This record gives sequence, C-alpha cells and structure tokens, in this order.
Amino acid sequence: MPKQRAKVVVGNWKMHGRLADNAVLLKAVAQGAADLPENVLVGVCVPFPYLAQAQALLADSRVVWGAQDVSAHTEGAYTGEVAAPMVVDYGASLAIVGHSERRNYHGESVELVAVKTQRVLEAGLTPIVCVGETLEQRDAGETSQVVGTQLDAVLAKLSPQEAVRIVVAYEPIWAIGTGESATSQQAQEVHAFLRGRLVAKGAPDVPLLYGGSVKPENAEELFRQPDIDGGLIGGASLKYKDFLAICEAAGAVSVTQ
Repeated sequence: MPKQRAKVVVGNWKMHGRLADNAVLLKAVAQGAADLPENVLVGVCVPFPYLAQAQALLADSRVVWGAQDVSAHTEGAYTGEVAAPMVVDYGASLAIVGHSERRNYHGESVELVAVKTQRVLEAGLTPIVCVGETLEQRDAGETSQVVGTQLDAVLAKLSPQEAVRIVVAYEPIWAIGTGESATSQQAQEVHAFLRGRLVAKGAPDVPLLYGGSVKPENAEELFRQPDIDGGLIGGASLKYKDFLAICEAAGAVSVTQ
C-alpha cells in the first residue's frame, strides 16, 4: 500500500459471484482503473474460490486483489479455515479482518480480530481492519467507545512498524447494505477520532476508509473530508459502472486536494 495518503477504493464482494459474471466485472474494473490518477489505488476482495480468477484477470492491471477474511492460524487441523499464506499463493495483497458481519454472525471478538491482523501482516499482506457501531450504540453516544475499543485491541498487538502497514475501515453497522449512509460530517468525526488513535501509535498516515452505502452520488463528498482516504465498497462494487464511478470520484478528489 502507498506510504502517502493516496485515495484507496476497495470492493468487498461479500458472498456474491459466479465465474462468468466475475469475468465481466473484473475485466471492466481493470480497464476503467487504467485511466485513474496514479495516486488512486483500486482493489477487490473476493470470495476464496475466486482468488485464482482474480489473479488471472487482474495480474497485468493496476487493480490489486485480496480475501475477505483469514484464519487466526497459519496451518494445522482447522477444517474449513483458510490461512493467510494460502491467500498469498494467489498473488493477493489485501485481506479484510473484523468486518461487522464476521463479528456479528460468527462471534469474532476484538482479541480474535487482533490475532488475525497479526497473521495477515506476517504473511506480507495488508490488513483492512474494520470497525463500526450499531444504531443503538450510536444513539446511546457510545460510538467513540465502541470503535476505539475495536481499534485499540488491534493496535495493542502491533509495533509502530507494524501499525503503519494496516488500513482501517470505519463501517457503521447501521449503514451497511441499508442505503442509509452516514453524513460526511458524521463520518469525518469518527475518522478524526480514529486518526487520533493512530497518531498516538505513531501511524498517522494509515489510510482510513469509509464503508456503508457508498454510492456514486455521495462518494465525492465523503472522500473530500480531511480524514477520509477512500472507501470499502460493498453492494456498489458488484456493478462495475457504479464501482468505477466511485473510483473516479476518488480520482477527482485526489487531483484537487
């Protein structure tokens, strides 16, 4: 990942995709990304079975690829798990850890997310560490406490040298897949708080991404906020025109800031 705070847009396909549809999507994204400014990094995190396809279709493009999760173990008798070094075998450079859907549906604790972050770093990948609060937590005024606890658990396991290699994605749970995005001001407030935590760790330039119903219509306003460095894109990443429009919004911001 770039050391300077370039704009970063990563698609998270979640549990979507079929080989034929993927090919159309990946080829279109690769073609569109070629025209973006140099300081815009584009990536896609695909389901494990499609890592080989991503490698085959993106290897000669500007688009990087990765996984949506990894095991907390590097190898062993863990049926169904996928280790970070296995992901590396397919040319990946990214891995999402701690997505709210993993925390909520699979009971992943802050401690487990921290260990997974370590495994990702050990494998030479860039972890995209997700944090976010529920609507109830936001309404109770607990946003900073919740996301701070989630991020601090990860940072406590990392040296400053390791911390500078991560990416952090703020995804308010109440905005994921709902069509209800945080306002640019709401998102900026949380990003500024997270930036403060990273500064204290000696990692002030870690890319901070926003995720949660990012669309072509709101992407540029979000990306213009001083502490929002791009987006982790869910549903819109499955439609290449929308995803590329979001990437182009990042490009428009990158050349004017």
